[in-house]
Amino acid sequence: MEQLNTFGRYLKKKFKTKVSKIPLGLSGFTCPNIDGTVAKGGCTFCLNDSFSPNLVQNTGKIFLNLQSKNNPILKKQLQELDEQIVNTREKMRKKWGSQKFLVYFQAFTNTYAPFETLKALYDKALTYEDVIGLSIGTRSDCVTPEVLDYLAALSQTKEIWIEYGIQSVYNETLERINRGHDALNVEKAIKEAKQRGLNVCGHLIFGLPGENQEMMLTSAKAAYAWGIDSVKYHPLYVVKHTLLANEYMQGEFEPISKEEYIDTLMKAIKLKPKEISIQRITAGIDDGTLLAPAWCGLPKNTILASVRQALRKEELVY
Repeated sequence: MEQLNTFGRYLKKKFKTKVSKIPLGLSGFTCPNIDGTVAKGGCTFCLNDSFSPNLVQNTGKIFLNLQSKNNPILKKQLQELDEQIVNTREKMRKKWGSQKFLVYFQAFTNTYAPFETLKALYDKALTYEDVIGLSIGTRSDCVTPEVLDYLAALSQTKEIWIEYGIQSVYNETLERINRGHDALNVEKAIKEAKQRGLNVCGHLIFGLPGENQEMMLTSAKAAYAWGIDSVKYHPLYVVKHTLLANEYMQGEFEPISKEEYIDTLMKAIKLKPKEISIQRITAGIDDGTLLAPAWCGLPKNTILASVRQALRKEELVY
């Protein structure tokens, strides 16, 4: 049996101890695909202005505040950052025995703000005890050379990752899900980050509208070829109050089955160069907003058990 190169194993080998990610959700961050800068309504699988008319209005105001000289939101963000890091770090120490931590800027687009704001938040996150680096979730159309250069400078002494939502390399798919950019934009962003020596994690979604398995695997192969260092695999699921929910209710979209997802996942993993680590192998939701597919609402351990069973047949261990 061959052990897969997971992100946890990569970190433990490098830092000789258990390293965990501390996820942050700071108020003030938004998305240019929600506030109307590049598109309106957000991606079809995300909350959109047709269901939440105040969302675009409020996020637009927030971004204007972020751009203002005094930036009234930054103080609140720094307080939230402190609370979330301190509280989550202690829980992870008790639950998993974590010794070191990566601070994960997770919610919304975490480079979509003025450089001074980003620098203040990133710098603050790196001051905490046992924080060895950052992982920053963002969009490929929201990272400036200034931000990349700064992250590259940090990477000289810290573990710095940038996470891009690739989703698909098919422009017709990206247009259908209202992504707001094309595949070339993602490819360029990944290569610009890699040219600076940054670590890149790419997110792939299997089961996007109109895609068959061959297309999903083509996206995976392209992402690998672009030079990503790590990957997150996700099945597409439908949540309430999204444009995708409309498509699903009208019979215009059929979610991916568990069997097809796992089969696609196995093939994508076998195509993956061994040096690319896996950060996520599946995803689900259990907060009552799930419409379909039902299997994405199963307990995480139940889904993982099915994935591990399929991996064992391929003589792989997750």
